Amino acid sequence: MLMVENLSTDQLWEAYSKRRTNDLYNELVVRYVYLVKKIAFRMASPYDSASNYDDLVSCGVFGLMDAIKRYDINRQVKFEYYASMRIKGEIIDYIRKQDWPPSSLRRKVKMISNAYEEMEAKLGRAPLDAEVAQALGLDEADLHKTMAQSHMFNVIHFEETLSEGFSWADIIQDRMEQPGEKAEKEAVREVLGRLIEELPEKERLVITLYYYEELKLKEIAGVLGVSESRVSQIHSKVLMKLKAKMQHAFTG
Repeated sequence: MLMVENLSTDQLWEAYSKRRTNDLYNELVVRYVYLVKKIAFRMASPYDSASNYDDLVSCGVFGLMDAIKRYDINRQVKFEYYASMRIKGEIIDYIRKQDWPPSSLRRKVKMISNAYEEMEAKLGRAPLDAEVAQALGLDEADLHKTMAQSHMFNVIHFEETLSEGFSWADIIQDRMEQPGEKAEKEAVREVLGRLIEELPEKERLVITLYYYEELKLKEIAGVLGVSESRVSQIHSKVLMKLKAKMQHAFTG
């Protein structure tokens, strides 16, 4: 009798590609569930129960299960990357369906995002938080609180901006990309890369550590020597600015 737990991961995939049995499938789920937990932990907001970590893990597992069923070992795409896109897509779809955040926070986030973009154009530099707060008639502490609370909102809508016009299932194609689709995605990557390079050093470092090094907010706080709340504020502010600039770049 085949002892699936004794197989290497490569052997497990080879066996599953030939015999799609429940024991092989279940073992693959067990081996890759760490991806779900990792993504859910990074996407969960510490400020709102609607982003409860356990709920995100539960729906993320569905993305993992779907990825295992659809994955073709003969494609030149690592499973971890393929699965991560589907897991993230499931989590984003779940959060979007929760009708979160409240409309009042949505309006406030949009107002703050617009203010950052307008003041940067007017001043010719990135505005200070205090300047934005004053322009909006807010206390700086209230501005920071809103940015912290909107952490998940900004993450979700920034991801949606990047994937605009594509389903999450198509981010990693199950078919060959058409030339136009590939060119459009390359254009998005190019513009985003340029916008990130233009960020002030601390903001660029937060984005780099979060998205490219995949550090958690708490770990980034340790690198910068600031509080986790402050990192969340910086992260939210940067996503507001990047989202607005991306939309402007592609809509004029």
